[in-house]
Amino acid sequence: MKLIATPFGILMMWLYNITQNYGVAIILFAVIVRLIMLPFQMKSKKGMMRTQLIQPRQQELQKKYGSNQQKYSEELQKLYKEEGVNPMGGCLWSLIPFPILIALYYAIREPLTTMMRVPADLLAEGGAIATKLTELGFELSSRSAYAEIEMSKFISDHFEAFSSLSDKLVKIDYNFLGVDLGATPDWQIWNYDFSDPAKIWPQIGLFLIPILAAGLSYLQSVMSQKLNPSADPQAAATSNSMMMMMPLMTIFFCFMMPGALGLYWAVGSVISIVQELVLTDYYKKQLAVETAESDRRRAAREAELEAKRAETERLRAAGEQTENESTSKKKKALREKQEREKAEREYVEAKTGEEKYEPSRVGHRKYARGRAYDPDRYTRKEENTEETAEE
Repeated sequence: MKLIATPFGILMMWLYNITQNYGVAIILFAVIVRLIMLPFQMKSKKGMMRTQLIQPRQQELQKKYGSNQQKYSEELQKLYKEEGVNPMGGCLWSLIPFPILIALYYAIREPLTTMMRVPADLLAEGGAIATKLTELGFELSSRSAYAEIEMSKFISDHFEAFSSLSDKLVKIDYNFLGVDLGATPDWQIWNYDFSDPAKIWPQIGLFLIPILAAGLSYLQSVMSQKLNPSADPQAAATSNSMMMMMPLMTIFFCFMMPGALGLYWAVGSVISIVQELVLTDYYKKQLAVETAESDRRRAAREAELEAKRAETERLRAAGEQTENESTSKKKKALREKQEREKAEREYVEAKTGEEKYEPSRVGHRKYARGRAYDPDRYTRKEENTEETAEE
């Protein structure tokens, strides 16, 4: 994870050096990540909308082959291939933001070694930076998971004493609009110190970040559901469950992580909402044209097949039917065999004047009742039983 998080930390450090504002760097980071992911998001969105367009045809297949799951699966795969739909495409790309969020979490949690790339030996016991921290009276709080953030804040407050120890060190100000984005929000609001007016907004502002992130996550889910309705009741139920689960997950994790992650989550939701609106409108127009063309080709193909069927019926009625070029070899061989048998039967009938007796035949089907069919089988059995009884 350290290896994966390092590029994100480098990008964050570069953005901070440019803006000199930690919150703005987080926002720009979210925008850049979303722009990089935009081609994948577009592909996912188009695939999702394609899947929605073929849902009526999918339901028709389900009604037609509902009792035969194998046939239904085969026909469904044909439909997917014909329409260029990948049913798993939308799910795959929707999972990408989570690894990015985890990598960013590691980068934010370890600003010294991941963002600034300070050598770890300088921070280890006996290292120059660790020794200086001890000399100046630095003490870790109980949240040791965010030790580097606390070290970074202490170093920034005493930067002149540390700047000569490593050229990698950067003075970072974690405040954004009066809120410390390096701190972790506390959901126990009754423990806040409201005696000092200067402390009220930093505490409340940090508390509101998870609330804002969860609210925007819910809005994103609602909008996505409205713009991408599902005709499948099971899929709709799953979507409703996710619509409630995602905000709850958001608020849970944002109260466990630094405020910077909550800000990133909120900005990401806003960008996703805008993308959803724009891409839905764009692909709705594009797919309308593609659907019209697909319907035209399907109608032309069905008209061609209907014309061939009509021509075949006409030739059959006129006795001029010719062999279909697409007929399989097996069907051709069967037809030739039936014609030979018919010719033989007609020859025997013409020669003897009697129709050849074939008890198993029904029409042109020679063994329709089975090869060993004998209509007198049970009659003979009864006669033999009576003869045996008389003896």
